[in-house]
Amino acid sequence: MKLYNTLSKQKEEFTPLEEGKVKMYVCGPTVYNFIHIGNARPMIVFDTVRRYFEYKGYDVNYVSNFTDVDDKIIKKANEEGVSSDEISKRYIAECKKDMDGMNIEPATKNPLATEEISGMIEMIQTLIDKGYAYEKNGTVYYSTRKFKDYGKLSHKNLDDLRSGERSLLVSGEDEKEDPLDFVLWKPKKEGEPFWKAPWSEGRPGWHIECSEMSKKYLGEQIDIHAGGEDLVFPHHENEIAQSEAANGKKFAKYWMHNAFLNIDNRKMSKSLGNFRTVREISEQYDLQVLRFFMLSAHYRSPLNFSADLMEASKNGLERIVNAADNLKFLKKNAANEKMTEEENKLFTQTDAFVADFERAMEDDFNTADAIAAVFDLVKFANSNTDSESSAEYLGKLFDLLVKLTDVLGLLVDKKEDILDEDIEKLIEERQAARKAKDFARADAIRDELLEKGIVLKDTREGVQWKRA
Repeated sequence: MKLYNTLSKQKEEFTPLEEGKVKMYVCGPTVYNFIHIGNARPMIVFDTVRRYFEYKGYDVNYVSNFTDVDDKIIKKANEEGVSSDEISKRYIAECKKDMDGMNIEPATKNPLATEEISGMIEMIQTLIDKGYAYEKNGTVYYSTRKFKDYGKLSHKNLDDLRSGERSLLVSGEDEKEDPLDFVLWKPKKEGEPFWKAPWSEGRPGWHIECSEMSKKYLGEQIDIHAGGEDLVFPHHENEIAQSEAANGKKFAKYWMHNAFLNIDNRKMSKSLGNFRTVREISEQYDLQVLRFFMLSAHYRSPLNFSADLMEASKNGLERIVNAADNLKFLKKNAANEKMTEEENKLFTQTDAFVADFERAMEDDFNTADAIAAVFDLVKFANSNTDSESSAEYLGKLFDLLVKLTDVLGLLVDKKEDILDEDIEKLIEERQAARKAKDFARADAIRDELLEKGIVLKDTREGVQWKRA
């Protein structure tokens, strides 16, 4: 299995630190509002990476944090006249609803920054003791010049950063020893939440939060650290500097970053009026469509969100779901139980689709090609099954389709709701009306059922239905 490592700027063979296990940390959202679709991309991408590791038999310890203390949270709390804690708890709950809608597997642990402050204080003290950090008037700064490998992830030259690229400098006060030094601890301001530390009453800087939470829940060394490409510099660069200086070990073996998401070929921003939350998308589409859309391109390719592409994704997902529904329907009505010799031969052809799927996923998680392999399986199933097929053959095709789509986090095995008696009677009445050539009544019943959210499909094998 090969994955692209931002650190080396090339694809590398994946070799875990511990055989059969994967330790993975993914930077989570800052919870001051509903998550936007830019937040959704790393959630979906790295959930899929995790699912594939699990499919291959790895035990995955997957940690993804919530940043629940931050300037934006404090600003929102002040605007509403409530506590920061109330804002963060509210939007963590809303985020989890959206994640459930996108079928994101629950993390092994979702640590909250506010619950890990004591560990952050200890790590900051270690950095001071080792000469990598210094305190000025209650603020603690990390001294980037002391860490010789600073810039190795973002491939930025420190001298260039200091001399010319002012836009890349980490903002701070004049009391810094160097413009690139960044904050590990800052004193409280009026009305802000704070914790007691040896240097001042205040709160940690953003970067130290992830270094400490990763260390606590995954150990000093991890296999994969992941997030959006906007985090490469300065956040992930600073995490490396902190973690490796404090622990004296290489922090993460592989660094994975997804590319940006644009809206109608423009960068998403509130000022442009094209800012879209996942919750807003859910009012137009099942969030499974959003997931399918996100996986339809390689995670390192920029992705453009548009109404046309979402409609294409909806149609693509429906093709897969319809194939699964058809297999289930045929199986329920199959006369023969066991596979025939001919069906056995046919089913062996599906090995090629599985091989294509795995080849795509093991080439830096190319989900676009993996979806293409699923479509090949769908085409095969549609072309090589009918009412004469055996239950065993249909069942094996259905199980294989579910197995592969589950790796992508796509739910194609829709659990059938039990129809209440009134609806069952209407379906029977419609069948009788069709038999009596009373097509006006049959159409009226179809429309009535549609209003109740039941879609009917007439096939040679009988009437199929599904929830709209």
